[in-house]
Amino acid sequence: MSQTDRKIGFIGLGIMGKPAAKNLVEADYELLVNDVRDDPVEELEAHGAEARATPREVAADSDVVITFLPEGKHVRQVALGEDGIIEGIDAGQVCIDMSTIGPRAIREVAEEFEAAGVEIIDAPVSGSEEGSKDAWMSIMIGGDEETVEDHRELFEVMGGNVVRVGGTGAGQVAKVCNNMIAAAEMTSLAEALVFAEKAGIDQGNLVDAISGGAAQTWALDTRAEDMIAGEFEPGFFASYMYKDLRIATRDGEEYGVPQLITSTNHELYKSLEEQGRGDLDFAGIMTLYEDLAGLD
Repeated sequence: MSQTDRKIGFIGLGIMGKPAAKNLVEADYELLVNDVRDDPVEELEAHGAEARATPREVAADSDVVITFLPEGKHVRQVALGEDGIIEGIDAGQVCIDMSTIGPRAIREVAEEFEAAGVEIIDAPVSGSEEGSKDAWMSIMIGGDEETVEDHRELFEVMGGNVVRVGGTGAGQVAKVCNNMIAAAEMTSLAEALVFAEKAGIDQGNLVDAISGGAAQTWALDTRAEDMIAGEFEPGFFASYMYKDLRIATRDGEEYGVPQLITSTNHELYKSLEEQGRGDLDFAGIMTLYEDLAGLD
């Protein structure tokens, strides 16, 4: 069976999942989709996919099932709950979870699936909505090496940097590390921009001055201009970063890892969430720093 002859089930059509699903349709995969919301399902149907009413039906009619969901509780419900994947999937099939839920959570789901003869690959992603649309996001993979290679073409349709990190859960470990670094970049940039404003320096001139130097980061390249303009249209929700930092601090405690920076960033994003700003891009942490500094 060629890669595109496989029927692909795709559950979760959110800010990252929907464009990834569209890329699979455009690559001539037969796609069966499901989401709790009608609008993205209808949009994918108009794009050439077919809809199924439940995760169980998606699994029963697919050769491979992909989930792309917000949190661990959603993955557990879709995978193991009533009308879930496990009720429709056959032994010998593969489920690929592209959500960010942490290594402990995916290993718990994998244990249930393996008991039913189903193999799971964890493949969380890093990249904005634009990265998902343009298929250049990074995909960090945990799973059996042979199984991962058998599905590599599928991953490469959705992402530009596809790396198997190790066995089950390794992709989640890599994603947690990725977001620890991304959060540190973003809060440091927000802090520096507020410092510049309070010190009477034009923020745009600051960015021009430090670009290309030791302070060059992904955050500086992709978010500084919008942060200065006060524009925080979400490419990655602040509430998602808060969720991911909860995973990082929880698992860091379990592993005995010192997390002085990550724990502080967790508290900053918690405060942003509690102020009702979780629907901003995670660069919206700038607004919290401005409040703390007494800036309008």
